[in-house]
Amino acid sequence: MIRLTALTLIRGTKPLLQAADLTLNPGEKVGLIGANGSGKSSLFALLRNELQPDAGDAFFPASWRVAHVAQETPALDRPALEYAIDGDTHLRRLEAELAEAEASHDGHRIGDLHAALADADAYTVRSRGEQLLTGLGFSHDQMNQPVASFSGGWRMRLNLAQALMCPSDLLLLDEPTNHLDLDAILWVEDWLKRYPGTLLIISHDRDFLDGVVNVIAHIDDRKLKRYGGNYSAFEKQRAINLALSQAAMVKQTRERDHLQSFIDRFKAKASKAKQAQSRMKMLAKMEELAPIHAAAAFQFEFREPDRAPNPLLVLEDVVAGYHTDEGDKPILRDINLNLQAGQRIGLLGVNGAGKSTLIKTIAAELTPLTGDAHWGKGLAIGYFAQHQVEMLRHDQSPLWHLAKIAPTVREQELRNFLGGFNFPGTMVSSPIAPFSGGEKARLALALIVWQKPNLLLLDEPTNHLDLETREALTVALAQFEGTLVLVSHDRHLLRATTEEFLIVADGSLKPFDGDLDDYRDWLFKTKLAIAKPAKPGKPEPEPVARIQQSEIPESAPESVLSTAERKEQKRQEAESRQRLSAQRKPIETRIKRLEEKMAKANARKGEIDGLLADSAIYAEEKKEALKSHLFEQATLAKELEHLEEEWLEQQAELESLGI
Repeated sequence: MIRLTALTLIRGTKPLLQAADLTLNPGEKVGLIGANGSGKSSLFALLRNELQPDAGDAFFPASWRVAHVAQETPALDRPALEYAIDGDTHLRRLEAELAEAEASHDGHRIGDLHAALADADAYTVRSRGEQLLTGLGFSHDQMNQPVASFSGGWRMRLNLAQALMCPSDLLLLDEPTNHLDLDAILWVEDWLKRYPGTLLIISHDRDFLDGVVNVIAHIDDRKLKRYGGNYSAFEKQRAINLALSQAAMVKQTRERDHLQSFIDRFKAKASKAKQAQSRMKMLAKMEELAPIHAAAAFQFEFREPDRAPNPLLVLEDVVAGYHTDEGDKPILRDINLNLQAGQRIGLLGVNGAGKSTLIKTIAAELTPLTGDAHWGKGLAIGYFAQHQVEMLRHDQSPLWHLAKIAPTVREQELRNFLGGFNFPGTMVSSPIAPFSGGEKARLALALIVWQKPNLLLLDEPTNHLDLETREALTVALAQFEGTLVLVSHDRHLLRATTEEFLIVADGSLKPFDGDLDDYRDWLFKTKLAIAKPAKPGKPEPEPVARIQQSEIPESAPESVLSTAERKEQKRQEAESRQRLSAQRKPIETRIKRLEEKMAKANARKGEIDGLLADSAIYAEEKKEALKSHLFEQATLAKELEHLEEEWLEQQAELESLGI
């Protein structure tokens, strides 16, 4: 297990953790959360033995193998697949030793190393590497391309592949979804659910955390606090505490009133009925999580747009793409889009499919190669590009940026507006170069909000935002009264703010009839089906065909086979048994652990049920104890539900192996 005791971490003059305690059990999947700068990455560095504690102790077994994602990728000529396999350093070391033994003709050593390589799954390593890279979005052609040929984002995917290839007892992932599209995120989430070791993740993607982790470690006020369950369970547990403070509810009440006002105004109006329904769902969710939103770092809202044309724009038989020196380069063909006022559209599709090209065409930043495009009179577009942050003037201040688009407005009014986006005091007039990525993204959003758009085009607006700022953006977009087209890998944002989906794939744009869960199911039945591993590091057994001179059926009698062929057949059978045994053992271990957890949770739930059956607990003076017992009862019920679901999944996986 990992045990942090009275841990103090100081970077420079800033204390990050002071006398913090935390215990994590083997096999747990932990989301490490906290405000930017609170010490999450420093804690990871400590676990990698790159930092030493300033006080206290940090313990985990010295024998544990630790894997993490490298932050730098050298520009190598090495093929991408070989670079990914390099993550299995133990295997590479065995291969190097085998080469030395063969060079020195050490037969005994060669035999030992072949056995060790079999134990290290050397015979399936290329298949596993290809599965990983396919899941992360690489084509088979790209797998053979040199690392140096890839852009920074794709090199980070290669570093992630290396970390996942490395057999490990502790896996540390710091923002693993930052450079991934939604398809790759879904695949990685599925992979991590099957990871048998201890997992620590830093992530600002709440749906990703909800899908993977079963423990939250929260850094707050230089302490570490452990919460059972996923991120949503953490929110609810914190909400119970924050709900006791009426002051924390004031901001949220204003948000609810704003949403309710929209609902009251438009619920009887046919053209707005769908939007009113969407706001009603958002209002119901906000009731449940109100205190968390109220405690967010900041909140904002989009200014009410001026009247919009209807339709806003029409694209007819448009071919979208780029003009190059070599000629036109079409990306999407036969686009027919009639964008109506009030629509809220989410765009789905892999990186490189053409989502950004479509957004740029709608924003009139790209001229259609062919076809007709008509933009309505009075259309005001607010466009957040995927690399919007990089397009800001880093030598200028937030005030300069806003004054540039509002030259006639009084400076104090501009300062007041920027103050609402957390740019107070001297920060508003300071160059933005030293600002964090999240602060620059907030500025880019502020510039869009100021312009009162009636059409918002947002291409990955959450890339640099922390959890609380993402939540503020989600609430603001839910209240936005204009039209929205959104590209995002943040499923929570997509679910809360969009009402329909279009999919960009195979050079075309089509409606997607379903929600994000349907999209996930569709992906794993189609393009991700071959990339879905049965278990990290333990792939499903696959036929090994090494006898090329003849096609010999499995049932062929041994007398038909030559001595070499019999040896090869027996070796293959031994490898198959070994792989099945390796697959079976972690599943059986996990089932046993789940059964122990269920027994413990059931016992505790029985105790709580007994306490709640006693009428004395409902006395006025025991109000706090009652509240605590009710919460624990609900938490245990939810935990048992998850444990039982996972137990059934593990049993099904065991049965699928023919056991």
